[in-house]
Amino acid sequence: MNPCFFLEMSRVIIKHMPVPSAQSPASILHSVFGYQQFKPFQQEVIRNVLNKRDTLAIMPTGGGKSLCYQIPALLSPGLTVVVSPLIALMKDQVEQLDALGVPALFLNSSLAFEDYQINMAWVRSGEIKLLYVAPETLLTPRLLNLLEDVPLSCLTIDEAHCISEWGHDFRPEYRQIAQVRQRFPQTVCLALTATATDRVRQDIKDTLAFQDDNEFVASFNRENLMLEVLPKTDPGAQTLAFLQRFPDQSGIIYCFSRKQVDDLTAFLAARGFSVCSYHAGLSDHERKTNQEAFIRDEVQIIVATIAFGMGINKPNVRFVVHYDLPKSIESYYQEIGRAGRDGLPAHCLLLYSYSDVAKLRYFIDQKAENERQVAYLHLNALTNYAESPVCRRVPLLAYFGENYASDDCGACDNCLKANNEPEDITIPAQKFLSCVRRTGERFAATYITHVLLGVDNEKVLKYRHQELSTFGIGKEFTRKQWLYIAHQLVQKGLLEQSSDLYRVLRLTPKGSQVLSKREPIQGILPPAEAAAAARKKRGEIEYDHDLFALLRAKRKELAQAAGVPPYVIFSDRTLVEIAAYFPMTPDNLKRINGIGQVKFERYATILLDLVQEFCQERGLQEKLPQNSKEDRPARQTVGKPRHVMVGEAYNAGQSISALMQEYGVQRGTILDHLATFALEGNSLRQADDFLSLLDLPGEQQAAALQAFEQLGSKFLKPVFEQLGEAVSYDDLKIVRLHFLSSQK
Repeated sequence: MNPCFFLEMSRVIIKHMPVPSAQSPASILHSVFGYQQFKPFQQEVIRNVLNKRDTLAIMPTGGGKSLCYQIPALLSPGLTVVVSPLIALMKDQVEQLDALGVPALFLNSSLAFEDYQINMAWVRSGEIKLLYVAPETLLTPRLLNLLEDVPLSCLTIDEAHCISEWGHDFRPEYRQIAQVRQRFPQTVCLALTATATDRVRQDIKDTLAFQDDNEFVASFNRENLMLEVLPKTDPGAQTLAFLQRFPDQSGIIYCFSRKQVDDLTAFLAARGFSVCSYHAGLSDHERKTNQEAFIRDEVQIIVATIAFGMGINKPNVRFVVHYDLPKSIESYYQEIGRAGRDGLPAHCLLLYSYSDVAKLRYFIDQKAENERQVAYLHLNALTNYAESPVCRRVPLLAYFGENYASDDCGACDNCLKANNEPEDITIPAQKFLSCVRRTGERFAATYITHVLLGVDNEKVLKYRHQELSTFGIGKEFTRKQWLYIAHQLVQKGLLEQSSDLYRVLRLTPKGSQVLSKREPIQGILPPAEAAAAARKKRGEIEYDHDLFALLRAKRKELAQAAGVPPYVIFSDRTLVEIAAYFPMTPDNLKRINGIGQVKFERYATILLDLVQEFCQERGLQEKLPQNSKEDRPARQTVGKPRHVMVGEAYNAGQSISALMQEYGVQRGTILDHLATFALEGNSLRQADDFLSLLDLPGEQQAAALQAFEQLGSKFLKPVFEQLGEAVSYDDLKIVRLHFLSSQK
């Protein structure tokens, strides 16, 4: 993306950036970032920074480190400088902040001279709240001189383990940041990292002259990560079998050498996988192109050396495979930390062999004596982890000085071995295959489970599948278990799944033979109680996979139009919650995690139309999320729903601008409340308020009103399409209100 994009976005942001009504960390968390509650230690770190105490924070990947400096930046006068090791990380962070309406820029070697100068001018103007720089950039005289010209509220050092020679990624230029600290003694300093042993933490504090009592260490445990180690026997076949469990999902495969990366990429591409490579042997253009394709979901799998991933904040990585042994526990922890950053379940597989250990020992022996000592400590810790018969989390967390008290995490291969023995699943497999056949081999696995469980929803009734002999014959298992069975039947070659959006299941010739001859089938069936416990433990929620697929497709379309990665628009977690709770009103959509005020104003109409249309077709109703934003003190409403209060106030004579001022919201929010009020069957007073908001030619207004007359007013999309997409959704919302107010 052209860096000038950020300049233009900054101009817009500076003008329209939302100001929370209550200036507090919690209000900004809710209104700007759209989150329900703080993660462990976020509040404490933020409070410490706001109180101008130098702070070291050790938080796991996905633990919310960025908010620890972004929220103080929005609450403090002046500039927050963030030292970051990679250009990709800076670009990623600035894109996400732009999408939230936060004025942020970066300065690094990727900018042309003119753009660099323009960005420096913006910083000097005092309008920018967050500035991302590389350590090399921070140390240059021109930047240090620039920072002396502006109020500097905070110096944040991301990936602070790079300061320590005992860390796995020591960088000498990071060590020199201590000199910058001395130049700005009144500026509070925040150091952040996800990977640091006791020794590394002490080294960071000594270098930066931090006090011990301002250190916060969150748990290193990532509950949503499934940890698995397999003996490396046939790595190509093992990788293929693993990938078949994650169709159309994003993942990273790490290899030791460039040649291995190229060979494995070619191997997977020849078998139809969406894959590209990343290593230092590629040109800068190739690396950048491949990385962007992966980030934007244009390619699902990236095969890489350890050169890939540092600073890549792609939240929906569902798996990480270590095809070869990583060089240390820190490297392994950091690399698996790129999975499941959205908090949803993700799987981490390590293929382990003694030949890989011998290879690493050979390279260690080539190092200088002092480097060999550290490298062998790292390798021994890694082999202890891989060969441990106990819960994987015990040795992994112990390396970072944390005691994991539980004997059964429920999310690693060692803890699940007792429940992982093959058993006879012939009868349930026959039921599932028969149901696929009897429904005409036209539906996805989710629909088949509905028939087996006897769910008489609108779609089942439409196709009269409640009359089938397989309707309701599968109530002995949960939906989750049936989907697990379906997955195994695909793996065994008894079913094939279409590669398009609809994921239709069809019997293979082998499946037809097994069904007709009633051949025995072995498989793994987790107990319902264990599945439920694991789901609760790893934070997984039940959601409609068909709606999730539609939301993903819409997100990709919006991202392509905006020129940003899909996760900048919405994270997978946000889409999962929408697909679980079916929000069909503005108030309920605001309860979804990740939807702050700016994103609500930009995308609410699109999301609500999509969800309303989907639910109307299937007879689905809204659900209220547990621990939703409604439960927050700041959002509690006593008595009538907000849209009813707004509608009644409007009917009593209050203007739209007065309602905006009274409730402290944007115009679009008031219009959404009024539409909800009217669509529930309430009358709206006739007034000129609505048409006065339009800057739309009379003939287009008339055409829009006629379209609402013909197509109805519940959904905007049919009207938008009938008008040839010539009238914006914002204008259609206003015309619809005029139409509704004129109804008797």
